[in-house]
Amino acid sequence: MGPERKFGRSSFFDGGLLALIGWTILGFLVTVLSFGILYPWSLVMVYGWKINHTVIDGHRMRFTGSAFGLFGNWIKWLFLIIITVGIYSFWVGIKLEDWKAKQTTFIN
Repeated sequence: MGPERKFGRSSFFDGGLLALIGWTILGFLVTVLSFGILYPWSLVMVYGWKINHTVIDGHRMRFTGSAFGLFGNWIKWLFLIIITVGIYSFWVGIKLEDWKAKQTTFIN
């Protein structure tokens, strides 16, 4: 099987709007009902859906991250934010993107 294509393009996103809305609402509800404790699970769920529906240069991407793995980093980052009196919070977004990239591979 050759590279994936859609509408003649080799890079595309094939997820649908209703699915995105559903995953986002579910993630929000899980986060709110758990008082934020399950926020890493919510992030992993939405990241996985987005990445698993992305094709770059004909190669489908796969997200392999787990909520448990992100939760461990989340605790570490929270500790660093506390001991640096909030300064480390400026780096958390970058660390989260780096973690997401480490958990992303190509299927084919």
